[in-house]
Amino acid sequence: MRFIAGTFDTGRGSWAGSDWRPREAQDVFSDSAGRIWATGFDPGEVRRGSGHHGQADLLAIGCCLATHEEFSAARAAVERGAWTAATRLPGSFLTVVRDRTGLRIAGDRAGTVTVYWIPTHEGVLWATAAAPLAAFAQAEPNPAVLLGAFTVRGVDVLAADSHFHAVRRVPPGHALILAPGRQPRTEALPVPSAVTSFEEGVPAVRETIAAAVGRRATVAGPISSDLSGGVDSGTVTSLAAACGPLLAVTYTDARMGEQDDMRYAERIAHDHPQITHATIDGTRAGVQHFDGLQDPEVLPFTDTPSFTLGLLAIKTAQLAPATAHGSRAHLTGRGGDDVLDAVPTMVIDQYRAGHRREALRRTAAFARTRRAALWPVLGQAARTQHTLYPQALAALADTINAGSENTAQSGPGTSAAQMLTWCGSSAATTWLTRAGRAAVADLVTTRAQTALSDTTPGTLHERLALELMGDGHATFDQISRQQWGLPVHAPLLDNLVVDACHAIPGYARTQPGDFKPLARAAFTGHVPDYLLHRRTKTAFTSSLFAGLRTNAPALRRILTHSRLAQAGLLDATRALDSLDSAARGEGAPLAALHALIVTELWLATLPTARTTWWEQTTAHAQEVTL
Repeated sequence: MRFIAGTFDTGRGSWAGSDWRPREAQDVFSDSAGRIWATGFDPGEVRRGSGHHGQADLLAIGCCLATHEEFSAARAAVERGAWTAATRLPGSFLTVVRDRTGLRIAGDRAGTVTVYWIPTHEGVLWATAAAPLAAFAQAEPNPAVLLGAFTVRGVDVLAADSHFHAVRRVPPGHALILAPGRQPRTEALPVPSAVTSFEEGVPAVRETIAAAVGRRATVAGPISSDLSGGVDSGTVTSLAAACGPLLAVTYTDARMGEQDDMRYAERIAHDHPQITHATIDGTRAGVQHFDGLQDPEVLPFTDTPSFTLGLLAIKTAQLAPATAHGSRAHLTGRGGDDVLDAVPTMVIDQYRAGHRREALRRTAAFARTRRAALWPVLGQAARTQHTLYPQALAALADTINAGSENTAQSGPGTSAAQMLTWCGSSAATTWLTRAGRAAVADLVTTRAQTALSDTTPGTLHERLALELMGDGHATFDQISRQQWGLPVHAPLLDNLVVDACHAIPGYARTQPGDFKPLARAAFTGHVPDYLLHRRTKTAFTSSLFAGLRTNAPALRRILTHSRLAQAGLLDATRALDSLDSAARGEGAPLAALHALIVTELWLATLPTARTTWWEQTTAHAQEVTL
């Protein structure tokens, strides 16, 4: 697994004499206060600019798409003290700024690049992966975070925590600030774009997305893309095809074939001469959900539990044409729902912003589209509007502590009214033992104590959804690089794209009865009209049920040997009952089952030995290579 790591001397010791460094790491920076290594990165992915007289250094490690002029301008801004300009470059990468005051380290807003850190006797050890730090510190996994991920919603389960005790997380959109003689701290990065109207924001959306796709499409060598037939992947593929040849891959199966995805994908491919279209039929290829999980020891490891493990066989078949093509970058439409669409609770933000009549109209339209009775939906919206977020979290903690029979949600799905709540518990809460419920309730209580009273539900849920998507993309990319040597890109999750889209309030990005009008407004004339006017969206539930049914024996073995159950936190019998219900095609919390399975696989494959990630060497014999 590739990651970036670094050390910083806060004045209590010196890392210069330390003899630990990441295995097979490349030195990318070193000075009297510390050093930085990159593991698994190509030299071209490490960009460094130094100021005059060594007063400042800027490093961008990863997919930095800035031109030479843009990078030089950012470096000059850093030297003038405007260091956040470095986080405004196009692409998805780690930003490191070293100046006379210390070190500033930032990932991205979506969490595709996340920073973690631990205190040491010498100062601070930080990295873009938590597992290596946990191994270094011999830190155990954090069960409350693992359980919370699939039992509660509307809760910032991670916040400044990670999946490990003692390993701290820098929340996306924040920077880690390290200075001699001072305690480490995090600082929120400014959001440069002021709130704007739909019409005023469209040009920036078009410009940032076109640049995010176009600059990736012009990398040296062949490229490929997903082409599901949906608006997001179709937009990315169309923009990339306008820049040059690419291979577009469409995955389908017997059940998905009954939908209209393939028709849209084939039409897009036909209308773009630059596209070579490859289709993969999962039914003919003999692959489905949850295949290949019989032996956890051969599975790829990711820094956080990854839903991609449940799709491993499908992704292997889907990406086979891209790897055979020699693709240097595979583009996806991940993140489209987070930047081109909006969460349901944005209607409450709209009401709070003073647009009350429009908010009521939108709430009624939401109830109609969900085929729900109007008054329960309106009633829940009113209750959420009149409740502060800390109060909602405190009430949720009490509900979880009260016992499984009182959980806020008893069924496998989420009703229209529940979608307008601040937070809630899922049906998976019934799988928890008393100790498991206490662990999750304590976590929710802690979040209630630090939650801000001026938080609005739409903005909160938008951020949580974005970070969940960012983490999912990061683990998919990790798996793809390990298994197939293929980097996966999500241009719609870039900082500049997120900021441009989110500058338009969520309630302005969408309209009742319409589907992604922002995409249509931004890309009419650049993307086929028939795609931008598409109103359907394919659900994959039937394919998920089928794969779960076929692979139920392997999944039962995973849950029978549950590490969470062995720790006394999970009632494996109840989880197995839900699995059996799902295998019979009955109602069951499918997403929570998927999350529990990949969490157990993550625990089973977790490399905990320090020497797995780190090696001892003589620091003084090392020389900086860049």
